[in-house]
Parts: sequence; C-alpha cells; structure tokens
Amino acid sequence: MVNTSSPTFSIRVADECFEDYILNSEFTFTVTGYARVQIGEPVAHWHVDAVEPYLKNYGIDSEEFCDYRDAADSTVLVAWLDEQPVGHVVVSQHWNGFAHIDELAVDTGARRNGVARKLLDVAQFWSRKRGLPGITLETQNNNLEACRLYERYGFVVGGVDHLRYRAIDPATQETAIFWYLLFDVPGVDHCGKPL
Repeated sequence: MVNTSSPTFSIRVADECFEDYILNSEFTFTVTGYARVQIGEPVAHWHVDAVEPYLKNYGIDSEEFCDYRDAADSTVLVAWLDEQPVGHVVVSQHWNGFAHIDELAVDTGARRNGVARKLLDVAQFWSRKRGLPGITLETQNNNLEACRLYERYGFVVGGVDHLRYRAIDPATQETAIFWYLLFDVPGVDHCGKPL
C-alpha cells in the first residue's frame, strides 16, 4: 500500500517492469451516470442521467504501447510513490501536430494524491519541449472524475462524438469527448476562439 503520510514522488520512463505494473494495478472507476456534454459550459453545469452505479474497466494492454517508449515522437512515463508504480501516461505527437495523450491511468489505491495532475504536468513539459501548440485527449461522458480533472487543469472541450462506441454496443449512451489544452497560440484565446 502507498505511504500516504509523505510519499516520495517521481516519474520515470517505463522500463521492463511496465507489464508487471499493469497486471498488478487496478484502474476501474465507478460510473454513476452519463453526462450530456455542453461545449462551452463547465462540467458542473452538464446534466447527468443517473444510472445504477457500476464499475468500468477499459482493460489496459501493456503491449499496445510497447513501441511508444523508444520512439522519437512518443513516450510512456510511469509515476512512482515511494518505490511503487501507481500511474502512467502515454503521450505521442498526433497527426494534427498536437501532442496526444493516448492513455492516462492511476491505480485506484493511489488516487487523490495528485498523481494524474503530475502526469499531466510532465506530458505538458514533453509537449512544450517539442514546440507543439497544445495537447489533445479523449475521455467519455461516463468518466466524470476525469472530465473534472481535465477541466481544472485547463483543458476545454473541442468536440463530442455520439457515435464512436456504437459498433461496440449499438445501445450505448457512452459518448467520446475530445479535450484540448492550448498553449500560447497567437491570436487565439484559451478556448481556441480567435481574439
């Protein structure tokens, strides 16, 4: 278990222990509802259609990102509290010129320690170091904690896709939300609108 009194925090490039960390971590979250995303409105103003709470797990595959660690245009970074891996971020340069967070996950036992925010900090550092104009990522309307985190961090909703998951489940209420963190882009405000 993580030492919560004053853990030592570090972020390292994923190594050969990444697969063990993934297999021994718990990344589920509780779904309590599906938000009706309103672009330009704070998450707190989104209407949420409540559902009977259930656990959601997207099933993280350590092999999926094995080539990202050593590539010039991507990386896999692991957060450590003391000597325990507790979270990770996979970031790459997207086809559109933005950095793209392909995955951000924190073990359930380490949440509420600022791990996700610190992983976002290092992803931002990685992106700025490469001169990219910002970061994009996708989450879903049933992961409200993630939506709140991204909003607090400064991301804004750039788009919503209601059909993205219909091939998996034709009756799904799950909606893809595309978030953007824009850096200092001349002539554009933090929401992506022209000045």
